[in-house]
Amino acid sequence: MSTDPTSGVRVDSAELARRTVRRSDFVSCNQAFIDCRTPGSDRKENYSMIGRGVSQSAGQVVNLEEPHGYNIGAAAMPNGVVNNLHLHYTAEVFLCFRGEYLLRWGVNGDEGELLLREGDIASIPTWIFRGFTNTGPDDGWLFTVLGMDDTGGIIWGPSVLAEAARHGLYLSADNELIDTVADGPLPQDAELVQPLAEHHIAALRRYTPEQMRRRVAAHEELAWSGKALLDHALPGGGAELALVVGYGMTEDRDQEPVVTNPHGHSIAWLRAEPGRGVLRHRTAHSQVLMVKDGEWEVTLNDEDPLTVRLGHRDLLSVPAGAWRTLRNVSDGPATLVVVNEGDGRVRPEWDEEVVKAAADAGVGLDHNGYLAPYELIPRRR
Repeated sequence: MSTDPTSGVRVDSAELARRTVRRSDFVSCNQAFIDCRTPGSDRKENYSMIGRGVSQSAGQVVNLEEPHGYNIGAAAMPNGVVNNLHLHYTAEVFLCFRGEYLLRWGVNGDEGELLLREGDIASIPTWIFRGFTNTGPDDGWLFTVLGMDDTGGIIWGPSVLAEAARHGLYLSADNELIDTVADGPLPQDAELVQPLAEHHIAALRRYTPEQMRRRVAAHEELAWSGKALLDHALPGGGAELALVVGYGMTEDRDQEPVVTNPHGHSIAWLRAEPGRGVLRHRTAHSQVLMVKDGEWEVTLNDEDPLTVRLGHRDLLSVPAGAWRTLRNVSDGPATLVVVNEGDGRVRPEWDEEVVKAAADAGVGLDHNGYLAPYELIPRRR
């Protein structure tokens, strides 16, 4: 990858290959967490695609370790298997790409439950205990997006630590698993994580099911905008956006996200009809594209363009400053998730030809970066 003063960041073929994480590249770890021997939780698979996330295993494979401002991973487990109660310091967002998962929260998991179905996205508040169970098919798939490069790890519920100890597993103060079954007795000087004190538990915020439901973007309730981007009326453009977390890159002044509190990243659905997508643009933020349905072609660079085709569950990390074009090459509608770095708006910089074509079609961007009639926008002298 190189930087040209006139054309910006240029991605070469080796860099494109490095940044393309295909479904076949995912590597699971079944010893990522302290509950890996707990009956009912011992068949979990943990994945780390972008960053290490909160894995507690030194053997966790990470597909792309480069800092993005967020981490992306996944959890997979057979029907009935449980991910035990824990809390996060940074944002945790669940994206259900297959099956259904029952979420629960509270230190004992009894403060509320919500069912996530395919296409649903839920943002779980920081500093509350949460867990989930696969209540759908064995091949259910739950992506996770975690806030910040350094997530700080997690705090396990007191009952989880006690149960793990009965199976010879402990957690060191520096967030590493200690396996006394495989490696022998605990060292006398071992500093272990202790259960959260009762006064800290009592101080945690409680969420009602109604409050938590407002943090779920149910697929059938998504608010799509067909005029979210400058190229919406141009041949090859016309992708629609549905905002989930933050305002992201929408240029529709009336569009609002489901969840607005800071996460360190924004998340939105993007969909397009065959042959349509997003014309050439770039942003000043890292961006990851995660394909849900159909096939997409993504072309990078303005000169010496390189194209990659992405299918179901494939990921592409697009570096900040690189020109990119997205196109649905399926026979029917295609959808993907766009994750952008940062809490603020992500304002696309459009290729000059796109700006001119949009102006010819009567559309421009106002001084706040939102779509407006071109004839009403003052011209710069």
